[in-house]
Order: sequence, then C-alpha cells, then structure tokens
Amino acid sequence: MMNIKEAKQEIVNTLHAYLKKDEEGNYTYPLVHQRPLFLIGAPGIGKTAIMEQVAKEENIGLVSYTMTHHTRQSAVGLPKIVSREYEGISMDVTEYTMSEIIAAVYAKMESTGKKEGILFLDEINCVSETLAPAMLQFLQNKTFGGHKVPAGWLIVAAGNPSGYNKSVREFDIVTLDRVRKMEIQPDLEAWMEYAWQHKIHGAVLSYLNIHRDSFYYIRSSREEKAFVTARGWEDLSRILKSYEDLDIQVTENLICQFIQEKEIGRDFASYYQIYQKYGTDYGIHQILDGSLSKHMEEEKLDMAGNGSAEERLTVTGLFLQDLNERLMCADTGKKRLSLLYDKLYALKNNPITDKNAKSEADSWFGQYIKDQKKSFEVRKTSGLLSMEEALLERQTIACMERYDLELRKLHITKREEQFERIKIFFQEEKQKTEVLCTQTGHALLRAFDFTEKAFGDGAEMMLMVTRLTGNPLASAFIAEHGCAPYFKYSDKLLPGKQQQLLQACEQALESR
Repeated sequence: MMNIKEAKQEIVNTLHAYLKKDEEGNYTYPLVHQRPLFLIGAPGIGKTAIMEQVAKEENIGLVSYTMTHHTRQSAVGLPKIVSREYEGISMDVTEYTMSEIIAAVYAKMESTGKKEGILFLDEINCVSETLAPAMLQFLQNKTFGGHKVPAGWLIVAAGNPSGYNKSVREFDIVTLDRVRKMEIQPDLEAWMEYAWQHKIHGAVLSYLNIHRDSFYYIRSSREEKAFVTARGWEDLSRILKSYEDLDIQVTENLICQFIQEKEIGRDFASYYQIYQKYGTDYGIHQILDGSLSKHMEEEKLDMAGNGSAEERLTVTGLFLQDLNERLMCADTGKKRLSLLYDKLYALKNNPITDKNAKSEADSWFGQYIKDQKKSFEVRKTSGLLSMEEALLERQTIACMERYDLELRKLHITKREEQFERIKIFFQEEKQKTEVLCTQTGHALLRAFDFTEKAFGDGAEMMLMVTRLTGNPLASAFIAEHGCAPYFKYSDKLLPGKQQQLLQACEQALESR
C-alpha cells in the first residue's frame, strides 16, 4: 500500500527507467518488459490529478481516457476488409482501422511536438463485457486491434476496488502478472501538500486539521450510499470561494451536495460559520500586517489564550491560510521576475532591428513584444501552457508593453538608450519583488510571535510548524529567506511529538 504522493514518485521513477536512452538514442529498457502500471484506489483519491502533474513536471504528453465511455469499436477500431495474397492465393481478410485511443496518442505527438508521454486509461476494470477481452489484450501486448502504442509512451491504467463499484471485473493472475499493481490508500498528510499548492479553502484545511477522520469516508449499503472523498473536498473548496466572491450565502444544503455523508456535511457547515466568524473577530490579516494597535493585539492574544481547543487550532489554521496566500504572491512575483529577465535577456541578443518592424510606428522593442504575443498564442492553443504559466506569460508581456509605452512617452528611440532605460525599469520591478518577499517574511515572524505568546509551544505551535514544513512554498521560502522561530520550533516535528497534535485534535472534538 502507498499514498498518492508515493504513487506519483513511483510513476516518475518508472518514466525515467523506461525512457532511458543509450548513446545512439535508443531506449535501453526492452519494450516487451515495460509493464503497464495499474493503480487501484478509492474514487476521488487523486489518480487522474497526479497524471497531469507528472506530465507537466516531466514535460511530456498526456492522453487520458475513461474506459467506461468507450465501446469495443472506439477502442479497438472498426473492422475493414482488405485483400491479401498468401502462397499465391488472393484472399479477403479482416483488419481494423486505427483505434481512437492510439490515434489520439499520435495526434497529441503532432500537436505538442512531444514524442514521449503517458497514456492513462481510467476505470479500466469497469469496462463493458464486449470490451473486456480487448482491454486484457492491450495490457498484455500493448496493442489495440493490431496497432501498437508508440515507443516512448508509458501505459498507466487505473481502477476502483470491487467494494466501490458493482461493475468491477477482477483481473485474472495471467493479466496481473503482466502489470505492476499499485494499491493506493487515502492519506491526509500527502493531500495537504497538494492542497497548499492548489489554494484549497482555509476552512476545509482547518477543519481537516481537527477532524482527520472526516477526510475520507465511504459507506455503501442497499439503503444508501454515503461518501466523502478528496475530490469532494477540493470541489467544495472551489464553490465556497466562488460563492464568497459573489457574496452568495453558503448553506448546509450546498455543502452536503459535495460532502455526501450527512453528519460530516452538517458538522462542516457549522464549522464553516465558526471559521468565518473567527476570521473576522481576530483580524488575522491585520495581525500579520502589523497594523493592529498594541491594545487591540493584547485583546486578541487574551481571547485566543482563553479559547477552546477547537478555537485555538482554528486560529492557527487562519494564520496558515493567510500566510499561504502571501507565500503564493511572493512566489508568483519571483517567477514573473525570472520570466521577465529571460525575455529581456533574449531581447538584448535579439537580431530584430527597426527595419524588421511591420510598420513605422513599431520599434524593435514593439516588434519583439508582438513576436512574443504570437509565440504565446501558439503555445496556449497547442496546450503547452498550464493556467499558471499562461497567466505569468500574459503578465510579463503586459509589463513589457508598459515599458514600451514609457519609452514612447520619453521620446527614447535609439536602441542602446532604450535598453538602458529598460534596465532601470527592471530594477524597479526587482525592488518591488524584494519588498514583497520582505513583507512575507515579516508576516511569518508575526504569526510565530502571536502563536508563541497566545499558546506557547503547545499543539498550536506544532500544527504551525508541521503545516509549514509540509507546504512546498513555505519550505522553499524559509530555506531562501530564513525564519528563526521556525528553526527554533522545528524540533517539535520529531516523531514522538506528533502524538501531542493528535491529542489536541481529540480535545477539540470533545469540546464541541
């Protein structure tokens, strides 16, 4: 058994092993021994999500199919009659057109230019009776209707255990002996790392810090089906943020549409109201900004110190959520600055001259910006950019457009003078990013200071350090900029100390 994070790493390791090449560019791992990966795990655990993450991080293609949506014809291909000659005798024989799935792999290679990738087939053990034999043949021989999966493509299949789906077909030993079966179990700690990176709502994270057993729950009977999954929490997070932005009231009925176990749904609905009220009562944002008066801060400290176990852990969760938003802003600023630097460096060495401009109004810089826009549109249309990457590209191009406008206002037309001015603009941008990072560092210090004064080195501090350690953005920021209180309390993460946090969560439940 493994968690979703470990499964992701195993997929990455397998990719590196299967795609290793010799000096002549040939794959060293024999194709016949490249077993497909077969992931078995409860629904909503994140199997599809890690495929997208691996493809992005490894810069390879990804073709995903849900096999329950396919018939034998779409998967294998349509039969066709062709003429063949055997031992001098002409015969009509049946062959198959290319499988829609195999064709999609070639189409992805053509549209993205990526010759290597992952072919992900979800719900593979729930296919129809007519398609089941073809799927078994595919897992064994990596072919659909006589057409092989192109070299350089890792096959990953996924399915749910039989207890979750009545349509599940158990694979026999012969088939299992040709795949690498990986059983995945829900793991809150692994999901938390994903949650920080994907801006999961703070109320969800704070609730699960206290109610760890509510992260994943499935009960199926003839009378009812009750379930809570990681997918449900993530989708609930998105609707909560959307409703808050639109100033629409969040109701228990809304929450129970995503958290489909009545008691957990009701409990979270109550907690959500408490979380929102504590966020207002404590003024978390003002505390981290350092804008509260000393008297007001003393009031907040007194209120927190006298609060229930649940209240104290919730306040810590509010700090963590606000810190994560600041860390994401700082990280985005640094990424944008790095991308801007790369583009300006390329500009300095760009062969474009004013003669290349499409119109008299265009400068060499203006033409460069137009070329960058075209390149961006091509990559976006081809699906080569994630939403985050596309946003960074747009922001960087907009920044260069502002520079170009300023150059025009200043009547600077000579290339050398323009670039000297652009360097000044860039330094100003760099200073803004440095200020943002400094402010984020101060917010971290204030969070630790408040937590220490209100709660000492108890479970709340444990939660603070544990979650910052599990947050990749926080870990990277602290490694680069430092944070003395974090290092002071990091010894609280020793294995024996974890029980302290669990006991505090139990107390929070008992106090409700």
